[in-house]
Amino acid sequence: MQHLEVDPPPALRDLIKCVWYTRWDVAELETSLEVMPDGYAEVIFYFGSVCRLATPQGEQQLPSPFVVGLLQQPVVFRAQHQLEVIGIRCFPWTIFDLLGLPPGQDGVRRVEHPIAQLQASLAEQVAAGRVAEAITQVQQHLLDAYALRGGDKLLAKAGEAMRATGGTLPVSQVAAAAHATVRTLERKFKQAAGYTVKDVSGLMRFEQVRNHLWQHPTANLAGLAQELGYTDQAHLSREFKRYSGATPAAFARKARGEKGRP
Repeated sequence: MQHLEVDPPPALRDLIKCVWYTRWDVAELETSLEVMPDGYAEVIFYFGSVCRLATPQGEQQLPSPFVVGLLQQPVVFRAQHQLEVIGIRCFPWTIFDLLGLPPGQDGVRRVEHPIAQLQASLAEQVAAGRVAEAITQVQQHLLDAYALRGGDKLLAKAGEAMRATGGTLPVSQVAAAAHATVRTLERKFKQAAGYTVKDVSGLMRFEQVRNHLWQHPTANLAGLAQELGYTDQAHLSREFKRYSGATPAAFARKARGEKGRP
């Protein structure tokens, strides 16, 4: 697997976290790709294989591009042979304004937006191995379309405070960082993201726990809970299972198993 992440130019830093590229070369006939919840929303372009979303009701083929919003549970994508992806990692309080879409809580959504017109050109660039040029094209499109509009400064300040502390700040302190009342922040945040500050903060904290346990499977959960502002270890475990479908202990065992592979 090849993976590349490119930070945005300064004019886009309040809108997106990065633009990234990944390539999977699948030796088997089919592979399943599990995506865990985190504190970001993504615009996904893909090339090569057909990408399908696995659901309890069956599978559905996804168009390119599509949006992965804030997830409440892991989702599974399936593909065959070779799959190449360019993603725009967005903040949940900017993605709907970025795309001119109404906010919502649907995890995976189709995109009907001018950004979809990039598909053919990006496919040509990727097929020719010009991944850096494709990423530059995505960034330039965003600059041309959105940079002059400017984002909501209140949300940008709130988001910066949330990201800097990994979602551990109480809502009152996020509002103070944004120089707003809690009521004003909550109203504007829900209108922009479709979720509350507390909802997004919870996903940010879960992402920190997940990443820490993947890197350090033997970590002390009680200490991690205290560090990240959970009430106690039981609170951490409940939230972790809510988002991942597994206990922290089961996830840590899986991480140890993956790291033990040759």
